[in-house]
Amino acid sequence: MYKILTVAGSDPSGGAGVQADIKTITAHKMYAMSAVTALTAQNTTGVYGILDSGAEFTALQLECVFSDIRPDAVKIGMVSNARTISAIADKLTEYKAENVVIDPVMTATSGPGLIKDGGIQMLVSRLFPLAAVVTPNIPEAQILSGMKISSRPDMSKAARIIASATSGAVLIKGGHLPDTADDLLYVNGREIWLTAPRIDNPNTHGTGCTLSSAIACNLAAGKSVEAAVADAKKYVTRAIAAGLKLGKGSGPLNHMVEP
Repeated sequence: MYKILTVAGSDPSGGAGVQADIKTITAHKMYAMSAVTALTAQNTTGVYGILDSGAEFTALQLECVFSDIRPDAVKIGMVSNARTISAIADKLTEYKAENVVIDPVMTATSGPGLIKDGGIQMLVSRLFPLAAVVTPNIPEAQILSGMKISSRPDMSKAARIIASATSGAVLIKGGHLPDTADDLLYVNGREIWLTAPRIDNPNTHGTGCTLSSAIACNLAAGKSVEAAVADAKKYVTRAIAAGLKLGKGSGPLNHMVEP
């Protein structure tokens, strides 16, 4: 059985973060493990509080996992401060972690920012070089590239800028564009556009967490980056199209659809 480690924050409402990751990994019939970087107080209407696990305790969680049940892939989501990011990078390097997928979670749709001063620079300098795939959405890609993104050509330019920080692939998710849901996968200097119809469903809480976890699962199974991303996008599309309706805000996906 393939073993997947998620390193991310907890979502008590179950739609995003570690909970979404575990559901996604389980739906792919793989073994899920987790290192919790922060507790959050959130639900479908927003994020209302964050309590960091701390660098030392996060590192200890990683030590316990890697020294006992080595993961075949690692998904990294919300990490809110530079010290914890550095500690994670140290452990991934020490254990020569493979198939690392980074979802650079920086902001919530509503509520506080999810990464503190200095964290973004540390994320780029320490974690991006270890990544097989980095998966920013449009707002995150704007922060990482230092440019406004409002079109497919903008996505292409931003992907090249972000790719300069990693030897892996860059997937810019286009869901925030007004007229398309197309994603751009930039890998080895090539642009691969992944097209999909925009689904009329406002319940998309945890979409980025789910997509990055699905990519990690597919990489662990030995799929190429292109196939891993394409199949993960299909899974997320089905999970949104399933039309689950929970909560008073932007509700979660149905993670139990067939991958």
